[in-house]
Amino acid sequence: MALVSTPATLERAVPVMDNAEVLRIRNDFPVLNQLVNGQPLVYLDSGATSQNPVSVIEAEQEFYEQRNAAVHRGAHHLAVEATEVFEDARQTIADFIGADYAETVWTSNATEGLNLLSYSLSTAGLWAAQGRGDQGLKDLALKPGDEIVVTEMEHHANLIPWQELAFRTGATLRYIPIDDQGSLRMDQAAAIIGPRTKVLAFTHASNVLGIINPVRELTALGHTAGALVVLDACQSAPHLPLDVKELGVDFAVFSGHKMLAPTGIGVLYGRQELLDILPPFLTGGSMITTVTMERAEYLPAPQRFEAGTQRISQAVALAAAANYLTETGLDRIHRWEAELGQRMVAGLEGISGIRVLGPAAGKERIGLAAFDVEGVHAHDVGQFLDSQGIAVRVGHHCAQPLHRRLGLTATTRASAYLYNTTDDVDRFLEAVAGVRSYFRA
Repeated sequence: MALVSTPATLERAVPVMDNAEVLRIRNDFPVLNQLVNGQPLVYLDSGATSQNPVSVIEAEQEFYEQRNAAVHRGAHHLAVEATEVFEDARQTIADFIGADYAETVWTSNATEGLNLLSYSLSTAGLWAAQGRGDQGLKDLALKPGDEIVVTEMEHHANLIPWQELAFRTGATLRYIPIDDQGSLRMDQAAAIIGPRTKVLAFTHASNVLGIINPVRELTALGHTAGALVVLDACQSAPHLPLDVKELGVDFAVFSGHKMLAPTGIGVLYGRQELLDILPPFLTGGSMITTVTMERAEYLPAPQRFEAGTQRISQAVALAAAANYLTETGLDRIHRWEAELGQRMVAGLEGISGIRVLGPAAGKERIGLAAFDVEGVHAHDVGQFLDSQGIAVRVGHHCAQPLHRRLGLTATTRASAYLYNTTDDVDRFLEAVAGVRSYFRA
């Protein structure tokens, strides 16, 4: 089958995935081989949580069967082996995103990574005032008059932590608005990001709109203003090649459960010189050098931010997931998902009473589509699709301000991944075409 026309950025000389290869890939995902309500499962909710291939499941199981022990704390054989595979996993993930080993911090998920960062920045001023850091830490401290800039399309995880940072420090939170199609108003961004901006945080790809934001342009604006640039890579790290150094961002976060790995594991990337001076978020064992009854001294990153017993088996499984994606080829995955995304949008636009959010068919997007069905609530749409074995997401997708801006309270979202076929999309479109008549909308 010929590829749907996509932007020039996707027209790279990489081997093209097709349905035959995807069907072979599906064999690696046991959960997809089942019936739901008497129908073969079509899983189109990977934007929320992806499924796990056998290699990832086995990596975590093998750790528990062969190497289960606390890391960094023992001289016995199992502890040494556990530490080795744990730190090997860190190197794998660092390589996966183009970072250095010590710039990769384990978290529970991207939400924790963003909260870690916002809390550490709010503590920077207190540390600096008490002489616990150098001039670099003082420069990171926020105060009244400073500004934090986000966008109107952010997931709550990349909005609320910055709201709270503004509350704790007296800084002002501002946002870059979107236009009626959902694209960032870059003409306004240049005016909003300025000398007072201390933090610029934005999503790489919108979990509602499917838009891929201009990271380099935004990063340049942020750095020209002297701001720290924070990238939410939750919807990009699983789906397209990600090189944080090449993009030039100062921090980035993503979650394992969206990229074939288990829940409970995520990553915070940060430039080494910044991580080493930021105050820790959680404190306790494993992240200290010296402790007295009065105070403690902390290790450099990444251990500085990894108090207590870590997510060892999950980190090992995340590394296995990264290897699976790398071996399949993220360029190829991105191109296949772009085709599926175009197929979804083009099909939805052809159904009466459907409003699709984000770029129109033919314009670049990741492989997801959120839409509104005239006269039918998103939850009813989701239940109707589920009755036919099709799993989608419903609600505001943790992006209430974005939905409010677009005049909606909820949408239905279908999100594809490397294990979805064009037949999956066609089944989904056929089902959506019957929604309004079923509900007599």
